Amino acid sequence: MSTRDLRDRRLSYDADTLGDSPAPEPFAFFERWIAEATDAQDEGQPFEAASMTVSTVTQLADGSWQPQARVVLLKEWDERGFVFYTNLESDKGRALAANPRVCLSFNWGALQRQVRIDGLAQQVDRSQVDDYFSVRPRASQTGAWASHQSSPIGSREELERAFADAEDRFANDDPVPTPPFWGGFRVVPQRIEFWQGRRSRLHDRIVYTRNDDAWDTTRLCP
Repeated sequence: MSTRDLRDRRLSYDADTLGDSPAPEPFAFFERWIAEATDAQDEGQPFEAASMTVSTVTQLADGSWQPQARVVLLKEWDERGFVFYTNLESDKGRALAANPRVCLSFNWGALQRQVRIDGLAQQVDRSQVDDYFSVRPRASQTGAWASHQSSPIGSREELERAFADAEDRFANDDPVPTPPFWGGFRVVPQRIEFWQGRRSRLHDRIVYTRNDDAWDTTRLCP
């Protein structure tokens, strides 16, 4: 197979800049950026504003460590942290149960912006899980029962059959209950970095690091 050469593919970044006097805490900053990303999506930009990469580290059978990353959707956030929901028996669920250190990464390419959040994952209360599960589309609720996330499956047909069985199980008009293996995690941030693309690859990077109940702010070289 011949090498595919992408060395000449470049974009010029010049959409915005970050000043030298950022806010004393990161949450108002994030609120503005996620709102602008959501508005851009609503105006037709081809990205999902709430999508974020969740990176974990898993210890393999031979004792070595393997980073793993996948894209999920941010569902809630406040000053306590950033919440997503998942099957607790999935690869990421098991990884976070064994090692709660996690990194979240948002990439809004059309806005030339990224946010990286390093923190510790904590399971959210069961009542919060039930509350969110109750507002999911019914087909998504049924799908949560049908899929043993991250487990091997023989064919697409087998998955469709499991979904049909779940639909039969919950064929009445009663609410679909939350599966016991389904839950959510709140990532409590310890470090939040905001990245804004700039000309000549002299990108702006502002990082907030938690210091007890306050935040230290630092500008980084690109």
